[in-house]
Amino acid sequence: MTNLGATITPEGTRFAVWSSSARRLWVSIFDDAGAREIERLELKPEGEGLHALFVSGLAEGTRYGLRADGDYAPERGLWFDPDKLLADPYAAEIDRSYQYHWRLAAKRNEGADTAPLMPKTVACAPPQPLLAGPPLFQPGGLIYELNVRSFTKLHPDVPQAQRGTIAALAHPAVIEHLKRLGVSAVELMPITASIDERHLPPLGLSNAWGYNPVTFMAIDPRLAPGGLQELRDTVAALGEAGVGTILDLVLNHTGESDRLGPTLSLRGLDAEAYFRHQPDGRLVNDTGTGNTVACDHPAVQQMVLDTLRHFVRHAGVDGFRFDLAPVLGRVDGAFDPSAPLLQAIAGDPVLADRVLIAEPWDIGPNGYQLGNFRPPYLEWNDRCRDDVRRFWRGDSGAVGALATRLAGSSDVFGKDGQPVSRSVNFIAAHDGMTLADIVAYERKHNAANGEQNRDGHNDNLSWNNGVEGETDDTAVAKARFNDQCALLATLFASRGTIMLTAGDEFGRSQKGNNNAYAQDNAVTWVDWAGRDQALEQYTAALSALRRAFPVLSDTRFLTGKPADGSDIPDVVWLTETGAPLGDGDWHDPARHRLVMLLGDSGGGRLAVIINGDRRQCLFTLPVRDGFEWRPAIEAQPVDIARPLAGRSVSLMIEQRAEKARARKGS
Repeated sequence: MTNLGATITPEGTRFAVWSSSARRLWVSIFDDAGAREIERLELKPEGEGLHALFVSGLAEGTRYGLRADGDYAPERGLWFDPDKLLADPYAAEIDRSYQYHWRLAAKRNEGADTAPLMPKTVACAPPQPLLAGPPLFQPGGLIYELNVRSFTKLHPDVPQAQRGTIAALAHPAVIEHLKRLGVSAVELMPITASIDERHLPPLGLSNAWGYNPVTFMAIDPRLAPGGLQELRDTVAALGEAGVGTILDLVLNHTGESDRLGPTLSLRGLDAEAYFRHQPDGRLVNDTGTGNTVACDHPAVQQMVLDTLRHFVRHAGVDGFRFDLAPVLGRVDGAFDPSAPLLQAIAGDPVLADRVLIAEPWDIGPNGYQLGNFRPPYLEWNDRCRDDVRRFWRGDSGAVGALATRLAGSSDVFGKDGQPVSRSVNFIAAHDGMTLADIVAYERKHNAANGEQNRDGHNDNLSWNNGVEGETDDTAVAKARFNDQCALLATLFASRGTIMLTAGDEFGRSQKGNNNAYAQDNAVTWVDWAGRDQALEQYTAALSALRRAFPVLSDTRFLTGKPADGSDIPDVVWLTETGAPLGDGDWHDPARHRLVMLLGDSGGGRLAVIINGDRRQCLFTLPVRDGFEWRPAIEAQPVDIARPLAGRSVSLMIEQRAEKARARKGS
């Protein structure tokens, strides 16, 4: 297929749009302010659904929109209405953000011209492609998930005008924080231009997360006033600091919602082709948003591939996280791990070496597909999240599941003899409670979302340590701090890639709101002034330990056998007495303690000592002649001869005795 969108040449601009059902297509040219339509030109059919027109003299910066005409029959997936100005699906830049208005969703002949309500696409030539280089991020590293706006909205060191933008991520104070945490890559929650769901404006709310895009390439001007170049410069600055960039992309639906939603782009061009429909004409809703993009359609596949290439070539990103990724693999409605689009992404010359991360579930038929994607796709592992939370909540019979998650979840990712874990382990993410709230709220508190607390998950696998929410009780506060430390230590000790959500390293709270997508305010804005610096220092120490000991970040499954070049098993599971865990121990519902004893090819050992019981306990580690155990994190020394406090994790390193004594004397 020829280049779509606006292609700028020295002589003028060529517009090209694909639609298999439109009878007529136009490009509307606007003045420099985007306020007045000065020309409406009809595109010419060129066969196979392509409509194109070259306009002599039109230069870069031209503001335009599209219009389409054909049958108007929503019951058949046809929404043609030339009064609806449409965003170019290949728009790389728009002149302002989207704002919901009821006329955008009006029926044909009932809403008048929507041009005054719509941002205009800006014709722009992409910057020179970057030289291809390998991604900075490698599996086993630390991903730091962040919302661009909320992350720096309150950052005291970032200039006021820059706060809440992509450029703010390149500020030295931000980069220093990322380096101190040992972040391998930031994962930016959606930065492409999105629109509020229609129920939010009447409530005085707006979509703060961005998971409701209109098109797939254009960056939201509120997040990047400098457009694509701002992203490119920020990716470069982060890269110079050794931090990669992963984009969270929503390619599964658009903000045009259900049959009552607005007509903004794909719906007005060819909804029948771009979206999946039921046999009776109704929109398929495998996303929970009202529509589902037809990723088994060739035109959609091309658009997705072009989008990914665009961000790699022109912004230099390391890779992508795919929201509701099973949608990308649905063929005729059924998920297929060998779906053409999934294979095309993994095999594309531009994309093949990029980081590809799947959120392996949607709400469609058989939508839960954890473990069913194929390499090289990594996958968010919600079973790790849930099993770790269950263990630290104190659930009975949870020790076996905890060990499996610590070891890389071979039960999920070890199919077909795969030796490497594709797991992205996490305890908390943007969707759900923050890490601090998991240990402070037993139930959700979502009244501020305007849905009478009906939205969000009801089962959060959380606990409150005796008091629901905020408290001045120092004992409760101490217990919550210890629980956060235990959860973080468990995460950083787990095999596979790990993910930390921004602010969880220093106790960020959303006051129990587990679905804060509509809270563009202090609920989601990261509170830098009030951060828990002790927790932050502990998180940084855990990260430093993980980087210093590759046995922790190794993604190969643990086998219980010696690693290459060593006579020490890669893992031994022990009780608190130092004896190997037997079958009865694994199945003891009252067991809340274990030791993961890791060995590496260099002959050393690292002990992850976990006491999930509320009672303190003396743990015994196996001793070798000429070796001593010492604390792995010097900031929190642990005397192996003394009991380990309840509900805590200790990490110990075995070293040759003379080396350990030398460290003590230094």
